[in-house]
Amino acid sequence: MTKTLLCLGFGYTARALAPRLLQAGWRVIGTTRSVEDAVPVPGVDLITWPGVPLSLDGVTHILSSVGPTEAGDPVLAELADALAAAAHGDTLEWVGYLSTTAVYGDHDGAWVDEDTAVTPSSQRGRWRAAAEAGWQAIPDLPLHIFRLAGIYGPGRGPFAKLMAGKARRIVKPGQVFSRIHVEDIAQVLAASIAQPNPGAVYNLCDNDPAPPQDVLGFAAELLGLPVPAEVPFDEAGMTPMARSFYGENKRVANQRIKEDLGVELHYPTYREGLRAVRAAEDLETFVPPPETTGV
Repeated sequence: MTKTLLCLGFGYTARALAPRLLQAGWRVIGTTRSVEDAVPVPGVDLITWPGVPLSLDGVTHILSSVGPTEAGDPVLAELADALAAAAHGDTLEWVGYLSTTAVYGDHDGAWVDEDTAVTPSSQRGRWRAAAEAGWQAIPDLPLHIFRLAGIYGPGRGPFAKLMAGKARRIVKPGQVFSRIHVEDIAQVLAASIAQPNPGAVYNLCDNDPAPPQDVLGFAAELLGLPVPAEVPFDEAGMTPMARSFYGENKRVANQRIKEDLGVELHYPTYREGLRAVRAAEDLETFVPPPETTGV
């Protein structure tokens, strides 16, 4: 039987994972709100959803990257019964749900790992925690939860803003963020698919939680541009959404992906990752993906 991955929400991360599976002879299906507007990946079957009935027949693996809203997880709203039925069948082998480290809330710069209590402090964290619980409530679903730190990669680096003169080095003393290159997300997902462990939760981040101003400064140096001046957080005039990210300060540990899945990160810190992004964005054939808030 051909392995078939259904990507509910064929976004930035799914586009990084798909080529790995296609090369191994898999079938990959991706849902999108508009096939005409979607970024295609050769070999992936794109379908419009929501809009038409979605069948799970023949699907062996599912990856959901659709974000929840105040109304809940839209995938569960539409497919909870179908997922429960598939869980009791004999074909569904692996389900991955892409969540966020925001479910841990604020820890004043302390370390958190997968055993840390889920205590979200932001609205988006509360929505994600509720979505995780909804997926976990489906009996016998071979579920794996991936809590992602900030995602970056080609088309999602800081270089465009720096070159446009729009980047700001906002400084909040003691603030750090964890992050991960999209290709490392893809390799973790592929490793989990190869070693299913239903019920597992994994943090996806690199080894170096770092102040955002340091990351932006390093990116400027890679471009040979002056490092932007520091802007105190209280004077930055940020949007409520942007300010909310600074309301959580924690260092996210990633030992489980290394010990349980044998993952060795391609980009263990932002330095290696940004060098790779810079190289990718220098390629003449590189086409940045559309702006999106999805994963």
